[in-house]
Amino acid sequence: MLPKNIAQMIDHTLLKPDATKEQIKALCEEAKEYQFASVCVNPVWVETAAVSLKETDVKVCTVIGFPLGASTSDVKAFETKDAIDKGAQEVDMVINIGALKSRDLDIVKKDIQAVTAAAKNRALVKVIIETCLLTDEEKQIACEISKQAGADFVKTSTGFSSGGATEQDVALMRKTVGSQMGVKASGGVRSQEDAAKMIDSGATRIGASSGAKIVKGN
Repeated sequence: MLPKNIAQMIDHTLLKPDATKEQIKALCEEAKEYQFASVCVNPVWVETAAVSLKETDVKVCTVIGFPLGASTSDVKAFETKDAIDKGAQEVDMVINIGALKSRDLDIVKKDIQAVTAAAKNRALVKVIIETCLLTDEEKQIACEISKQAGADFVKTSTGFSSGGATEQDVALMRKTVGSQMGVKASGGVRSQEDAAKMIDSGATRIGASSGAKIVKGN
């Protein structure tokens, strides 16, 4: 059973590399119509979205170090500041996945901290841990580090790797971070049934390109 405020839990997403300005504007119009939590767009479209959504409650969300997480911390921090200056109110950053798998945990933490420091008091930070590439132990470590580094949310996936959100991963992430942080399920959430499973597992935000379909149920 979906909550009545399901629209306010959805980040209406368009991150395809070939997305056009008109498609971004259409995304924003849909977001206004359904009152989604945010639109999630690539950094190049932040200004367009900010203009389209001015004087509405719909936030502008963008992605940092996307989709690989392999840019340097300095670059991620600059990208965060630049996006916020252009109108982003939420940033979804990809962790340094290679560092995590190498057990260079200090690097992972400093990488997230670079973004949370750049966004401090200006934008919400969600940390994409890319669950499909991690063991359960690595997922827990990534969530714990995200919490320590001052992030607001942990997020399952970019939607550009080998898998998306699963109920098991969302439940594990929720158990790890407790009630103080948000958990965003993203990647492959396309129906009301998918969204309900994620929310039941502990998700407080859904990233989806099928937001209208989820709300309408068709």
